[in-house]
Amino acid sequence: MFGPLITAYGALLIPLAVIITYYDVRYRRIPNAFVLATLTSGIIVNSILGGMHGALESLGGLLLGFILMFMMHVFGAMGAGDVKLFAAIGSVMGAAYVLPMFLIVILTGGLLAVVSALRAGALRATAFRVIQILVGLLPGWQMPRFAVPADKRLTIPYGVAITLGSIITLAVVRV
Repeated sequence: MFGPLITAYGALLIPLAVIITYYDVRYRRIPNAFVLATLTSGIIVNSILGGMHGALESLGGLLLGFILMFMMHVFGAMGAGDVKLFAAIGSVMGAAYVLPMFLIVILTGGLLAVVSALRAGALRATAFRVIQILVGLLPGWQMPRFAVPADKRLTIPYGVAITLGSIITLAVVRV
């Protein structure tokens, strides 16, 4: 049986995943209205169920989630909508669960990237770009910046990975 916090998180995250999946796959955009609703709902639910500690945990999750994804955005790996979405979900999950969620989201996104690259027939080019990025992380090497492809089949709707990864985290880590 789930506790009230897990039930509340699921009630927020599951419908969000459906909505974000639709918008991100169809339009490659994450509407700010859904992000803002998630952020405020996360803070309110955590405040009601956890008092001041819950509110601080929620704000910590928001800040940590923003910082982690913003670093990815700086390197051109994420869009601004993905950064805002992850921060908002961080406000739901709380600071203690943002790092495990980040790792699960990265794995989910990697799987989504492989599937997308296979479908688009671009696995080789994608693998080469991943190697370039990894080499760019080494001291003395410069991080490459890639232009966003005009063909949407060659982009990854990362909002899908973020929402699915958050639900997986909720099921695996928080339960």
